[in-house]
Amino acid sequence: MVQRVRGTAVGCSGSCATTPVFLFAVSLTTFCICVCVLFFQAGQISELKSELMNLKTKVETADMSGHAACCWVWGCYRDTTGQSLNRVRREASKRGRQRRQNRTENRTLLHLQALSSHSQDEEDRTVIKWTPAWSQGEGLLVSGETVTVVTEGPYFLYSQVLYRSTTWIMGQVIIKRLNGTDTKLLKCVKHMPTDDNNNPLNSCYTAGVFFLESGAVLELSIPRRSASLILTPYSTFLGMHSLW
Repeated sequence: MVQRVRGTAVGCSGSCATTPVFLFAVSLTTFCICVCVLFFQAGQISELKSELMNLKTKVETADMSGHAACCWVWGCYRDTTGQSLNRVRREASKRGRQRRQNRTENRTLLHLQALSSHSQDEEDRTVIKWTPAWSQGEGLLVSGETVTVVTEGPYFLYSQVLYRSTTWIMGQVIIKRLNGTDTKLLKCVKHMPTDDNNNPLNSCYTAGVFFLESGAVLELSIPRRSASLILTPYSTFLGMHSLW
């Protein structure tokens, strides 16, 4: 076969006639693949719609009061043992509430306010007699100037003393006595005002966390004989509470 283009003879082999057939076959194959993919996606979408409709039915028919209100969210699913996850969560929440209640019931708390103070001249110190202002539990016992630990464990200790004195420095110390040994747990010092001799007031506050053994005896003292103190409840106090 001979064609003439602009006066020039051009030869063409037999493949020129089959090219359109080949292109048609490729297009038809691509079309079939696309159709198959679309049918597959349509099937997946249909399954998702069916699952959503089932979930919607469960939501609409569930009792929305009490624990049934949670069942439609969690109760439809189960763990590897076959138990309802909603039931597992309720039991875990119940155990957590029980643990918190036990800790609250077993917690020891003692807040003391001053009744009076007296000087021990031979030891050059002043001690304070306490009375409970607020107490909880039986882990601590107060007797006069001392507190005895019944239940051992970590405790938060705090104290404050308000001084009226012209002595240039005042303060207090909390001592733990155990098996004949004295240990200083807390010490607080404060400079007293020197420009106001008519009303020289200053307070000293200290706090800390300590492990207190059963049988330990605690005492707060001011290392100054005949120290002048203000013993109102909001001015001078001693307290401690367990951390377990």
